[in-house]
Amino acid sequence: MALGQWIDGDESASEMLGRVLKERTSLVVPPLHRVPLRVGNVVELVGPSGSAKTQILIQAAVNCILPKEWSGIHYGGLGCPAVFIDLDCRLDITRLLQVLKLRIVEATSNGSLSTGDGENFDALYATCLRRFSYIRCYDSFEFLATLKTMHHKLQKERDSLGVGLHLLVIDRKGFSLANVLEAAVEEVRKLLLVHPSIVIASKATIFGDRSSDAVKRDKTLSESELKHGKPDGGLGLYREYMPSAWQSFVTHRVFVRNSDEHLKLSSCEHQPTYSSEWLLPSLGFLDKFIVTNAGVFSVP
Repeated sequence: MALGQWIDGDESASEMLGRVLKERTSLVVPPLHRVPLRVGNVVELVGPSGSAKTQILIQAAVNCILPKEWSGIHYGGLGCPAVFIDLDCRLDITRLLQVLKLRIVEATSNGSLSTGDGENFDALYATCLRRFSYIRCYDSFEFLATLKTMHHKLQKERDSLGVGLHLLVIDRKGFSLANVLEAAVEEVRKLLLVHPSIVIASKATIFGDRSSDAVKRDKTLSESELKHGKPDGGLGLYREYMPSAWQSFVTHRVFVRNSDEHLKLSSCEHQPTYSSEWLLPSLGFLDKFIVTNAGVFSVP
């Protein structure tokens, strides 16, 4: 849904963002909101550095671990466990904690629960964090070992929390998995059979030379267009470097990138915008979104 469709009457963009925080539901986060996702889906989030891929993954994880309701207040989450596997070892976990806290505060600003109500706030915050697991893998073999041993950990958490894994996030910016990727795909496949969940994996873009057979899209783009896309919004050229085992495993694919545009939220606040395009399935149009302290939001 576009920002213009969200704004009520004369409310400002900042007021709209606060209101939407109270209305958002489930795992929906731009640009993933365009296609219904269900357990068993494997979503590939493709884009160059600086295209907000990790921010989207963080928002999806927060939406997953937040409850739908708590003490009569609507939070719009799923109340389910999420696992975040960081293969780049550079995730700032305080960013996830910031988004989680702001989601709680914004959703309860007109309710009975607040940060001043320390006991209740802390209980909700702690409950959400118990549903979240963060794992760092320093090399591809550690990643494979993690997948092989994850079943036992997830089973214990399901017995403890009373609900099973719903979201598996794999955040990677490098290209070091090729030597174990086929085995990793098989391990994830086995995991999904026992712990049905949605998988969202980020993938960095390789912008290829114009002679490569693997180059996708237009071959006449400038360097600026490679980074930001064409003036009409189309994608820059990029190369597919993942092996066929992974490509056939992916059920959904969306391309994201940064842009030169900014959204004016107030007289002194401007947010950079990002754009996205669904490739699998192909939807034939672009979405735009911004990243604020409170999360990811669609714009016109």
